Amino acid sequence: MADILDTEIKYLTGIGPKRAETLAKEINVHSFRDMLYYFPFRWIDKSRVYPISSIASEQIFDGEEAPGPTSSYVQIRGIVTHKEAAGFINGRPVKGKSRLIITLKDATGTIDLVFFSGLKWISEKLRQGEEYIAFGRPTMFNNQINMVHPEIYSPSEALNYGTGSMAGIYSITEKMKNGGFGIKTIMKIQSLLLDKVQDHIKETLPDDILNTYKLCPLAQALRNIHFPVGQKELEAAQRRLKFEELFYLQLSLLKQKNARLAKGSGIMMLNVGEKFNACYHTLPYSLTNAQKRVIREMREDMRSGKQMNRLLQGDVGSGKTLVAVLLSLIAVDNGYQACIMAPTEVLANQHLTSITKFLKATNVKVALLTGSTKAKERKQILGSLEEGSIDIIVGTHALLEPRVKFRALGLAIIDEQHRFGVDQRSKLWSKNNNTQTSLAPHVMVMTATPIPRTLAMTLYGDLDVSIIDELPPGRTPVVTKHAWESERQQVFNFMRQQIDSGRQVFVVYPLIKESEKMDYENLEAGYMRIVEEFKAPQYITAVVHGKLKPEDKDIDMQLFASGKADILVATSVIEVGVDVPNASIMVIESAERFGLSQLHQLRGRVGRGANKSFCILMSGYKLSKESKKRLELMCSTTDGFLLAEEDMKMRGPGDIEGTSQSGLAIDLHIASLSRDGVFLQQARLAAEAVLNQDPLLISAKNKILTDRLRQLRHDGKDIKDYSAIS
Repeated sequence: MADILDTEIKYLTGIGPKRAETLAKEINVHSFRDMLYYFPFRWIDKSRVYPISSIASEQIFDGEEAPGPTSSYVQIRGIVTHKEAAGFINGRPVKGKSRLIITLKDATGTIDLVFFSGLKWISEKLRQGEEYIAFGRPTMFNNQINMVHPEIYSPSEALNYGTGSMAGIYSITEKMKNGGFGIKTIMKIQSLLLDKVQDHIKETLPDDILNTYKLCPLAQALRNIHFPVGQKELEAAQRRLKFEELFYLQLSLLKQKNARLAKGSGIMMLNVGEKFNACYHTLPYSLTNAQKRVIREMREDMRSGKQMNRLLQGDVGSGKTLVAVLLSLIAVDNGYQACIMAPTEVLANQHLTSITKFLKATNVKVALLTGSTKAKERKQILGSLEEGSIDIIVGTHALLEPRVKFRALGLAIIDEQHRFGVDQRSKLWSKNNNTQTSLAPHVMVMTATPIPRTLAMTLYGDLDVSIIDELPPGRTPVVTKHAWESERQQVFNFMRQQIDSGRQVFVVYPLIKESEKMDYENLEAGYMRIVEEFKAPQYITAVVHGKLKPEDKDIDMQLFASGKADILVATSVIEVGVDVPNASIMVIESAERFGLSQLHQLRGRVGRGANKSFCILMSGYKLSKESKKRLELMCSTTDGFLLAEEDMKMRGPGDIEGTSQSGLAIDLHIASLSRDGVFLQQARLAAEAVLNQDPLLISAKNKILTDRLRQLRHDGKDIKDYSAIS
């Protein structure tokens, strides 16, 4: 029997095909179920009405530090005293300028309600002298408090939707608003939907988990997340839904790992041979203890007869590339090929340069394959890969092309994992032409972004984790200072002093073009100022940003990398993959615009040589508390893992990884990996307990779990990931 929750949303009363299309495009809602899981992001007590005079205060909610009236939704009640239509000529609206202003008055003051669309309908609905409730976000315009397009209710209809006195605030796009989806409409839709499906909502967690963790039933949670009758009921609903999301996230990842291990066979690489030893014994410096430890961990994986799937975390400059080279040589010594895949051509070229340097004492053949590889060279490389004369291939997404085949790929190394999806990873696993092996290669994923262990176990639950938590000898910590705009000339003088002593300077901007809304330095104006301050031919300035053609970008990047340019002005495109040991200064403009992890990544571009290096964080004087804290933390520590922990608390994991939470194995609608650590730990324990008894979820009692995983569309992903292994 079909599940009513799978019904297309267009069949709900009041939606229809056109509005359903808007919901699908804007918030990915296709079915009744999707709509139910479109949760509010904030809840307002609608039993509370604010005096109009109070909403100009700095703190309008008890215990909530609101920076001003623009940040919070409020409910006011008053009488319409005046209506004014502006932007009309001969009764016709002037496009982009027409508006309707309704003045609402209570015993304490007045406020303007401003509307830019649906003017005729609103004007007829709101009658002068009658009382209405307005619900919206106050804003300031020309020193006057107003509300733009608030929800308007008559007192009798204010609480018609749902059963609670609290109203959820939903994330609504401009296109949704234009399509008639205001907060009031969404509430009405959710109320109709809940009334229709309430008795058909099936439980998705087993009774023992509900009882152990004291969770309310799903139907109750869904009702109270949209229409809570009070704070206690809201918190119970949040707890239930957050736990469930995190539980299924852990269950999916851990089941995936169990499925891989159940497949058993992996390529056995027993030898540490001539090529590994030739490289190891001619290294210009000794490996750190951390590098030795992770190599031992991975070597055990590679000789175990099981497929290695391991995440290598290492701070900026910790020596991950050398570990990748030595592991690749273990594969080569055992008769297999290795590939190293990078997210950008710049980083792929950087890897090639480093790898070639390390392999001087060996006869290992290395090649580079990117989107820029010329057709003739590409043909030659593809042929050599398939017949086996290339031992190690470095490349970008180009390695995923169907025509790329290996004679015997034994190790796949993926740098900067968050740029590649699971599906792309699995494509590499099926690249062998099967003349030597039908087994999937070992996989190592590298990331230069330090990730807190709790987050790593969630984002990479199907991978084992190795950490390089030690910098190589000779790497001195970068001195980090915060400088105000008024200190710019002193910064220029310091840059000049460093350049005159033979060093080079990075200058990084957060923007390419000037924005009317943001009072930040931008790259174009900054570049002109630096060229004026550091005049040619005495000083040469290169510029790199994402809008440049790849060839122009490469020319300027090489100009700086070769030492011919003294200053490189860039956007954060240089965050990953630029290694210029002679660069000793990193100046980050509008540093408050960057997150901690990104600032740390940028800082890691200097301090790569023997010279003392500096990172200067430039900012204006208008800083939020969070911005001040970020800059203070950057100046106080160079520990990337400590900064990552703080970054996750302040910004959430999505920003750390450069991806939204939808990049996870299960989409999160309500849980937060940064704020819900307690639920995450409980959910993982619960998932582990289930899988310890039934690793592949094949018992009848766990059908409720497999059904839910399939519903979440991720059981299929498990099968796809491991099809290459069978």
